Amino acid sequence: MTVPTYPVENTAPSPAPAAARAQLLHDGSVEQYRRAIADGVDRVARRVATVDRPVTGITPAELAPLVDRVDLDRPLGDAGAALDELEDVYLRDAVWFHHPRYLAHLNCPVAIPALLGEAVLTAVNSSLDTWDQSAGATLIERRLIDWTAERIGLGPSADGVFTSGGSQSNLQALLLAREEACVDAVGPAARAELLPRLRVLTSAAGHFSVQKSAKLLGLAPDAVIAVPTDARRRIRASAVREEIERCRQAGLVVIAVVATAGTTDFGSIDPLTELAGICAATGVWLHVDAAYGCGLLISPTRRHLLDGIERADSVTVDFHKSFFQPVSSSALLVRDRGVLRHATYHADYLNPARMVEQRIPNQVDKSLQTTRRFDALKLWLTLRVMGPHALGALFDEVVDRAADAWQLVSEDPRFEVVTRSELSTVVFRYLPTGPGRDLADAANLHAREALAASGLAVVAGTRVDGRHFLKFTLLNPATTVEDVGHVLDLIATHAGRYVHDHVTAGLTCHVG
Repeated sequence: MTVPTYPVENTAPSPAPAAARAQLLHDGSVEQYRRAIADGVDRVARRVATVDRPVTGITPAELAPLVDRVDLDRPLGDAGAALDELEDVYLRDAVWFHHPRYLAHLNCPVAIPALLGEAVLTAVNSSLDTWDQSAGATLIERRLIDWTAERIGLGPSADGVFTSGGSQSNLQALLLAREEACVDAVGPAARAELLPRLRVLTSAAGHFSVQKSAKLLGLAPDAVIAVPTDARRRIRASAVREEIERCRQAGLVVIAVVATAGTTDFGSIDPLTELAGICAATGVWLHVDAAYGCGLLISPTRRHLLDGIERADSVTVDFHKSFFQPVSSSALLVRDRGVLRHATYHADYLNPARMVEQRIPNQVDKSLQTTRRFDALKLWLTLRVMGPHALGALFDEVVDRAADAWQLVSEDPRFEVVTRSELSTVVFRYLPTGPGRDLADAANLHAREALAASGLAVVAGTRVDGRHFLKFTLLNPATTVEDVGHVLDLIATHAGRYVHDHVTAGLTCHVG
């Protein structure tokens, strides 16, 4: 084992206690706070105003030495100097999601009222575990949970809690489903006998967090069953019904069906109404992972795409995807607030059981986290300034743009496109002709890397039926069809040059 070494003597001058205290926010340091924050905001604003590409194309090998050279034991002593240094190690090479040619992952440009909320919540630093640390923040989060549950249609007994993101929401949902399935397994022996037989059904196109959650929950290695999808990359409801019956006959217990409202790759929405009927008839928990598709809850034109979600037992929403919020801002909603008891643990120093009798609202009683940021404030201020209709209209814009992009790619003979998304993704690949056709996988991988290295645009990649594809994820209303067309030309240029060079080299070797 390597034992870490530390400097024997720190030659940096030690700040006087009074100077150190001056760096804490209090009534005597508000002017320093105001100046430091204003300087930071000004620097970011200048970057946002002048950035001409989504990335610089810097490599880890190039940037790592700059970060490694920073001596964290020798403070700079001045916020301005620290921000100067930050320009070199972060801001200069940051990935800018507001740029219209950032087309890679589920990262959105963020609403200014949410940034205001971020500034407020970090300064006040409320912790959303107990009432005596948060007061009004607790009530704001609870009101937003109620509002979201109303938008979903979960009914008067619904509840929920903000989380760090979709993965945590999915984990907690499956925890609740597991515990509900184990209610009758009284005693360690009965539980030990039941756990290996528990199964979770999810789409073959669903999110990897389902498999990860099953592992964290101590389920069997084969507990998650990937159910095949149809041509639109939606889970086959008939296959779900058959799998539930097959498990029953094999002595296995299906604790949950995880439906997806917006798969990461294809933006596909599973047949929620049909799945809800199957789960109701078989007594299986229905969880809907709407981390991506939750923006449809406020869409002026597309809310019907989520029909059936109101029958779910639990729902994941990621406001930091389709509500234009900074990360993190997410939540788990449940139809029956009573199931949240499975996440409750009473600690005498924090939330003793007597507080429940006194009707003191402690959010830690239903959260996997203890200390937790007041991320709900960002959404609260966004709704109070913009309103849900305006946010929904922005999400409609990116879905419309994705439809235009799909049409553009599908009509371009240089590319092959997969199913049309119900949301805002386009999965496609450059498809060489003639002798270079076998180079398609390598050409698309090269094109993505070359594009990122140029800094002119960023696209994502994935695998479809074992082959390498590229992916546009549109979450920026500022992205135009012209932007998409320009990026397609760049991809075709990089991929075409790769194919040409390798085919030419192969012919030269053959002739030689």
